[in-house]
Amino acid sequence: MEEWRAVDEELRELRRRSADWGYIESLPPRVREAVRAYVERGDLREAQELSGLGLDEFIEVLRRARVWTG
Repeated sequence: MEEWRAVDEELRELRRRSADWGYIESLPPRVREAVRAYVERGDLREAQELSGLGLDEFIEVLRRARVWTG
């Protein structure tokens, strides 16, 4: 269990470091909060639903925000 937490934290840090925070801050509030949720939790579907965007649209936002999604 501890190993999974370490992996989750590593992925969270990778998403935080790679993100273009200037771009993220320029997004509409709902989308901005969804991107932040993805960065922190890594749950793509949850964040996409929060954004109100379609999955393809939200993935494009993540790509433009340079948030690691792999």
